[in-house]
Amino acid sequence: MPVFDVNKVRSDFPILGTHVHGKPLIYADNAASTQKPQQVMDSISDLYSNHYANIHRGVHYLSQKSTALYEGARETVKNFIHAKKIEEIIFVRGTTEGINLIASSYLEPLLKAGDEILLSEMEHHSNIIPWQLTAERTGAILTIIPLLENGELNLSVLPTLLSSRVRLVAVTQMSNSLGTLNDISRIIELAHQQSIPVLIDGAQSIAHMAIDVQKLDCDFFVFSGHKIYGPTGIGALYAKEKHLLNMRPYQGGGDMILSVSFEKTEYNDIPYKFEAGTPNIEGAIGMATALDYVSDLTIEAIAEYEQELLAYATKIFTAIEGLHIIGTAPHKGSIISFVLDGIHPHDVGTVMDMEGVAVRTGHHCTQPVMEHYHIPATTRVSLSFYNTFEEIDDIAKAITKVKELMG
Repeated sequence: MPVFDVNKVRSDFPILGTHVHGKPLIYADNAASTQKPQQVMDSISDLYSNHYANIHRGVHYLSQKSTALYEGARETVKNFIHAKKIEEIIFVRGTTEGINLIASSYLEPLLKAGDEILLSEMEHHSNIIPWQLTAERTGAILTIIPLLENGELNLSVLPTLLSSRVRLVAVTQMSNSLGTLNDISRIIELAHQQSIPVLIDGAQSIAHMAIDVQKLDCDFFVFSGHKIYGPTGIGALYAKEKHLLNMRPYQGGGDMILSVSFEKTEYNDIPYKFEAGTPNIEGAIGMATALDYVSDLTIEAIAEYEQELLAYATKIFTAIEGLHIIGTAPHKGSIISFVLDGIHPHDVGTVMDMEGVAVRTGHHCTQPVMEHYHIPATTRVSLSFYNTFEEIDDIAKAITKVKELMG
């Protein structure tokens, strides 16, 4: 039995009580975005109803109150990922902006033609394209850690890939299309033996496992609020202080300065040097509330329950004739991607939607993964702690319905 009451948890998420096409909603698209508990919505409403003003520059009560809530959110993020200093936490629009910030402000000034950026074959497009753009501007080269057929990374070749030309390793902690949990500690250890910094894309992992950036010793870690029950348009970038102090600003504008003249601008201290303009105040506060919500449930209890869901779903889906799971690594988060013989994933998703089941179909912004398996797309079932074993049974029935209608 789970160590927390899933029915009680579900009551915190109003949307889970809705119906789709006359059927109770089964939301299994959590890898794309998670639903929001009432507590998160209440925190945003409370800000707008009682405390809202622009932050940092006002001496009046509302501005000071909003500033305290916003900076309190930064402290919450710091504690959640166990960063050393609050100055190491930068608010960004999400994982994508965080990666672009590092590509532009940290890496690009260091690169010259022939330098290498090491990625993996399973990366989300957000952890590919920023490095491609940087490489195009500098003459650097992308090198790739290959996939094994079960969806694991082939880390046996990593020592040979970590040459003296590599200036950064950027890799996901958990694959959004396969569910694979990568051996991040091993990757960081090998990279740091050659003084190569490492960026971790934590967009998928943040909601499913405990994160301690100091124990990992990663140089950069980035995640999005909407992947962990918070609002869209907000995320956080962790970077070691030594890197931030030497990085140029990513954008110019208000709040990232100490003084401005037409002759010279003096930049603000970190982290504010990287937060130009009026920020997403309500987003940061809502994200902090979501992190507190997860902390109250405990990430350990969440992980244990989700692994039970994953094991049960894997067993049930494997028994369905003609269904092939794509990504069978022994260490996975609660994601199952599959293909059905003779049926396009888009048709699978359409029929399942008519049964009230929300899944994601397509290449999941990981086209290199699809190319590796020689498939155009998959159907992805991604589970959260508010999903139930009964819902997994109903998802399996919906897949059977797909076969009956389309097969």
